[in-house]
Amino acid sequence: MKIYSNNLESTVLNTREINVSFEFFPPKTEEMEMKLWEVILKLQNLKPSFVSVTYGAGGSTRERTHSVVKKIATETGLKSASHLTCVAASKDEIEEILRNYWQIGVRHIVALRGDMPASSPNYQLRSDGYKYANELVAGIKKIGDFEISVAGYPEKHPEAKNLDEDIDNLKRKVDAGATRIITQFFFDAEAYFSFVDRCRKAKIEVPIVPGILPVTNVNQTKHFAKMCGAKIPKWMNELFVGLDERQETRHLVAGIVATELCRILHRGGVNDFHFYTLNRSELTAAICHVLGVREV
Repeated sequence: MKIYSNNLESTVLNTREINVSFEFFPPKTEEMEMKLWEVILKLQNLKPSFVSVTYGAGGSTRERTHSVVKKIATETGLKSASHLTCVAASKDEIEEILRNYWQIGVRHIVALRGDMPASSPNYQLRSDGYKYANELVAGIKKIGDFEISVAGYPEKHPEAKNLDEDIDNLKRKVDAGATRIITQFFFDAEAYFSFVDRCRKAKIEVPIVPGILPVTNVNQTKHFAKMCGAKIPKWMNELFVGLDERQETRHLVAGIVATELCRILHRGGVNDFHFYTLNRSELTAAICHVLGVREV
């Protein structure tokens, strides 16, 4: 995979409109909250299609997630989407959460089964709750006409036996009412294109938005990749060798890699990109700028 362009003009993707969205996670401290709002205020000038806020394993960040989503919805002009998981929650609890969101104007939910609590390896799903994401999607549609995004895994969900089984499960989520698929991060564009082809053959017709993770910390990314089944190519490992103590250079390399991936995807027909920001603005904003998404 090339990480350069012989023609600088081809790197600026202005031939078709590009839409971006951003993901944040709820802050744990007051200091982290202040930094998050600085990030949100900087990135809102890029006019994202929406911004989403993650939800901790087993609903562990439930109140913090709701607080951030509500503040975005009521104090900014951004369209706010909340992640919602069904692990460790009853149907009644989820219904209450959804009605509260509807009341404050939130109309977009990222519906996920959620990770099992790490502290309880033998955790059993609640009998009064939803067991799978497709059941959660169907339950959400009964409460209100929400826009619903669900997760897709170009390199297979870690718990799936194979990619065909994983796509069958994804189709159940779409058939239940999901309106968009946001993929887990990946670094091989062909993995995304192959995944989309498989989905289309399975009659999954909703938009499939690639999730983009700019790599600023290789060890952290390896940890994320292990949890979600993503692969880190050998060439990428080699690119970051020797940069552990050279943050500025590491960020520049991360920006080049992410921009090149987006450029390849765009040439293949992709117009929408979802960025996993890790609550940082500079790198995401720089990548968007190169892609032609500018502050307004």
